[in-house]
Amino acid sequence: MAQFSVNSYSVEQIINWIRSKEIAIPEIQRPFVWDGKKVRDLIDSLYKGFPIGYIVTWKNPNIKLKDGTISQGKKILIDGQQRVTALQTAIAMEEVLNNNYQKKRIKIAFNPLNEKFEVSNPAINKDKKWIADIAEIFSTPFDIYNCVENYCRDNDIKDDKSKLFGTIQRVQLIKAINLGVIELSSTLSIEEVTEIFIRINSKGVVLSQADFAMSKISSDERFCGSDIRKTIDYFCHFIKAPNDYASIVKNDKEFAESPIHTNIKWVLKEQDDIYMPSYNDVLRVAFTHKFLRGKIEDLVSLLSGRNFETRENIEEVAQKSFYLLKEGTDAFVNETNFKRYLMILHSIGIINKLLTRSQNVLNFGYILYLALKDRKVESYLIEKIVRKWIVLSMLTGRYSVSQEDIIEADIKKFMTQEPMQYLQSVEERELSDIFWHNTLVEKLNVILKSSPVFIVFLMAQIKMNAR
Repeated sequence: MAQFSVNSYSVEQIINWIRSKEIAIPEIQRPFVWDGKKVRDLIDSLYKGFPIGYIVTWKNPNIKLKDGTISQGKKILIDGQQRVTALQTAIAMEEVLNNNYQKKRIKIAFNPLNEKFEVSNPAINKDKKWIADIAEIFSTPFDIYNCVENYCRDNDIKDDKSKLFGTIQRVQLIKAINLGVIELSSTLSIEEVTEIFIRINSKGVVLSQADFAMSKISSDERFCGSDIRKTIDYFCHFIKAPNDYASIVKNDKEFAESPIHTNIKWVLKEQDDIYMPSYNDVLRVAFTHKFLRGKIEDLVSLLSGRNFETRENIEEVAQKSFYLLKEGTDAFVNETNFKRYLMILHSIGIINKLLTRSQNVLNFGYILYLALKDRKVESYLIEKIVRKWIVLSMLTGRYSVSQEDIIEADIKKFMTQEPMQYLQSVEERELSDIFWHNTLVEKLNVILKSSPVFIVFLMAQIKMNAR
């Protein structure tokens, strides 16, 4: 049974999908990376009738609402984001975010005499042979007769008005061109959709489960999805590129005036680079901390309202999941929590990013810190458990294979058993006398800078001030 359908939609209809937010763009692809020349080439290809490739969407599951009706799931744009966004800015006059989080429009000019497209610039704007912005041709209302008359008058053209009319009309008809859209079934799993993406677009950025989760968050309009997305997106950006702060605040007034801005602004002054989380890391920590689950795939299902027992998608499940995720995200970016965790890392000898080879270990350490704090464990005990667990995980390579399953099992046991007892039971099993006298010695005989055992040795030297 086919898990997809192939349909044709006009350029105008696809643009309307974006305007009406019927379609969501995976967060990893959100900034627009094409330059003006690529936008120009796309418009030129459409004008000449050249193929521009299929657009691929994946439909989110439908959700049963409280009144018993069904909410139709939105589409996630899997492949074709740059092309769709190029059409948005060139034809629909919409500004797009570039890599520096600056909003700008890319204007494409058209010369009807030689049927040539160019990126608008000051020289073109002054040259009457050019229509400086083709978006005017697609605007409503647009009087093509007046346009031709004015163009002929400005350029002293007395003949060939009908040819100019046909040329400009051909540009206008770009909106009516049908593009191929592959629509993937809502029954497909994230793994299957990712595999499809890899096979049809091997040169593209491979989308991860976190990308789909961020798309789901971004497309939400009811349960604080926008707040969660901005918290994650801007926190991760500020910690790595604080110099972009002024530009982001200037271009996102809503964010600048929101509590989110107040809650994360502190990170601009954070100088420590030993834990530099990406949006993937924030999602991982927030989700596992609050849901006690390890698979990000489950997060997408829960945000879609998935009831794993009845296999239905229910609004109440989606609402609870969004609110729990917001709590987890807020806890992650909390200044006190983040700085306390950094202090724990320093206290075990991690004083340099070169000593943080495993992001999974650092993520689980923060998950454990936040979860034990929720459980009201005393601060000194939390710090002791987290310190020992991080070192144990590094020495044993605990989260290097099948990490999601192991992460889920560990956090559930820490939250259902007495934390110190669980730590001691794992320590006795994993760090036995055989480990210290045989395994560890053998590993230290092979000195590699990237070896976790050698890194822990360096951490021990730092902690004991025996450098």
